[in-house]
Amino acid sequence: MDFQKPRYIPMSRRRRIYEGKAKVLYEGPEPGTLIQHFKDDATAFNAKKHEVIEGKGVLNNRISEYVFQHLNDIGVPTHFIRRLNMREQLIREVEIIPLEVVVRNVAAGSLATRLGIDEGTQLPRSIIEFYYKNDKLNDPMVSEEHITAFGWASPQEIDDIMALAIRVNDFLSGLFLGVGIRLVDFKMETGRLWENDVMRIVVADEISPDSCRLWDIKTNDKMDKDRFRRDMGGLVEAYTEVAKRLGIVAEGERPQGMGPVLVKG
Repeated sequence: MDFQKPRYIPMSRRRRIYEGKAKVLYEGPEPGTLIQHFKDDATAFNAKKHEVIEGKGVLNNRISEYVFQHLNDIGVPTHFIRRLNMREQLIREVEIIPLEVVVRNVAAGSLATRLGIDEGTQLPRSIIEFYYKNDKLNDPMVSEEHITAFGWASPQEIDDIMALAIRVNDFLSGLFLGVGIRLVDFKMETGRLWENDVMRIVVADEISPDSCRLWDIKTNDKMDKDRFRRDMGGLVEAYTEVAKRLGIVAEGERPQGMGPVLVKG
């Protein structure tokens, strides 16, 4: 018997652990594991805007698998074990730190608005920001003082998180630059992974066009969730183009599990 590949349990018979806006976590086949299921739901502005876009979950699963596998290969610790099928991954169970870590290379989104900087301005250096994960409060921006005062993470953990964020930014910037895409910014989540009595901080959640701003280097066309936020349409086509450039999806191929593309006006 192959214990490395446990028998697949249909989704309907699994115990649901948590459901978020874009993913569902189920009990995994072994202790310390979970199954992460990617939904087709697209949300923005803390789910005030919501739509189901067929095929989005399939693409995010494939792209996030590609990124996390490469991070594992270069020694950046993550929760990712392997992809199970078109919509699901086997991941390690971690204690999620309630912070969104945003790394910005180019002014865009809330930074451009907040500081009155023209969108697209190259920042003097990469900037790391922290946001408290709380939908009811609209994920407010917080400082290291807040984080340590409220016990969300220790000073040492903040150092570890920032070191991970810098490594992930360096890797992603080079990866996307190589396929003609500019990494404007990205959101990263982290968690505490316990192995016996040893705890380490690892990259968790997903890294996909849902959590990155990606612009075509030549045209500045947006290839990320801003297409949904700003009612630009063509979200699945943009995500498919990212997957094609990374070599995840062959030219002309439609990933299995995707129906017709939803095209908005």
